[in-house]
Amino acid sequence: MLLLRLVLILLLIGAGVCFAAYAFTSNPRYLRWGWMVLKVALAAALGFFSILFLERIL
Repeated sequence: MLLLRLVLILLLIGAGVCFAAYAFTSNPRYLRWGWMVLKVALAAALGFFSILFLERIL
């Protein structure tokens, strides 16, 4: 669980860095990367919370 939390936090930080890089450079590549990393972070968060939910039920 700790590893999954760490990965989720790093993904969110990575998305923030990509969006900040886009804000400073106006390079659309960073915006695409930021959205892609954010989608992966949301999928990881969904997986994390589903594991927590299943642990609570069982």
